[in-house]
Amino acid sequence: MNAATSPAHKKPIEKRVIHAGEYHVSRNPIVLSTLLGSCVSVCLYDPVTRVVGMNHFLLATRHPSQEAPLASDAGRYGLGAMELLINDMLKIGARRANLRAKAFGGGNVLATRLNELPDRFSIGKINIDFVQRFLAQDRIPLVAQDFGGDMGRQIRFESSDFSVYLRRIPIKRASRILTEEKQYFDKELKHQHEKSSVEFW
Repeated sequence: MNAATSPAHKKPIEKRVIHAGEYHVSRNPIVLSTLLGSCVSVCLYDPVTRVVGMNHFLLATRHPSQEAPLASDAGRYGLGAMELLINDMLKIGARRANLRAKAFGGGNVLATRLNELPDRFSIGKINIDFVQRFLAQDRIPLVAQDFGGDMGRQIRFESSDFSVYLRRIPIKRASRILTEEKQYFDKELKHQHEKSSVEFW
């Protein structure tokens, strides 16, 4: 083994933490990780071109209804979050027909913190319904998922073999997740309200 190929000269694998409201794509070796409560994260990959991406978002709504999440105001935000991820992956070489998804999160934790939504309308469930409907509508196979429950999740997505490693976190130990998601929830509600009050001509 010569010096150029020895382990000591291997390029270190990039590691990136994705926070609420963020996403990242790459065609280079990378490990993407995030912490989830009521939010959802979609890990997308093209197994042919080896382009990968991850997002972390939440559909913020204080007045959930029977309306399909895709058609709601919050759903339009979710559509934007998903399309940004997909479009940036396509820009660096992924092909839409090759895309595969693994999705996680949607725990019933933020609703408990807000103390205002019944379980059947939990924020986590709204996010789960949205992601499942979006992927089905876009014909992107959902090859792995872990949704719901009353726990937080820590996930790690590795581009080397597209594996996702998951660790569940009891909500009593997840105060950081709850605090960050509550701040994110309030910010997105304000943003959606500001956008809905603007008239376009």
